[in-house]
Amino acid sequence: MSKVEIFRTLHRGRLPGDPLVLPGSWDAVSARVFAEAGFPALATPSAGVAASLGYEDGATHPDEMFAAVARIVRAVDVPVSADIEDGYGLAPRELVERLLETGAVGCNLEDSHGGVLKDRHKHADWLAEVRAAAGDELFVNARVDTFVRGVSDPDRAIERAASYVAAGADCVYPIGAPASVLPLLRSGIQGPVNMHGTLDGKGPSPTELGELGATRITFGPLLQRRAALALQGMADELKKRR
Repeated sequence: MSKVEIFRTLHRGRLPGDPLVLPGSWDAVSARVFAEAGFPALATPSAGVAASLGYEDGATHPDEMFAAVARIVRAVDVPVSADIEDGYGLAPRELVERLLETGAVGCNLEDSHGGVLKDRHKHADWLAEVRAAAGDELFVNARVDTFVRGVSDPDRAIERAASYVAAGADCVYPIGAPASVLPLLRSGIQGPVNMHGTLDGKGPSPTELGELGATRITFGPLLQRRAALALQGMADELKKRR
């Protein structure tokens, strides 16, 4: 079974309370840590990778992002899905070719640019082109940005999700959706649903999100930022010992 087939299988038949948890790796070291801890697959957060390369979120050149993803993939044996923002303006075929060159088995694709939601129909058409170019070689996670762009009506997220699933998306990600609306989203969305997880009890646990209807949980740059805080603590300790 290929890595992309393994990755697809990980999304199927999930029991309530048992979502697929995908830690966000930002470099080869973090990828190895998560893989060695037993996680069956990983994701890359674009913001976390950007920070590791010295950029603000959204400012990474695509060449550097694809190179970083390739290093992460090369470091581990488990499947890796890559966050590639809104595709960097690349044509669908080129985007798919560059992703496959990294060895990634999946991708996140956002439906907003510069803080503005894209036209739903045009974005769905673009996703359909990505799907056609990728065939079954990529697992496409279509991010729905309504909640983070000030549109709180769950029906608008469901509407966009339906368009993206019809276009061939394997999973949808209503980023920023409150856990309270997850059951409603679940009832209106066909296929897997990705939700954003938290740490330290500052929100529902992965198990709780799974019980509400989430298929998989990702963390964006949260883990990278926690690691940076840990490094800050070590730096402070070193300064005290000078």
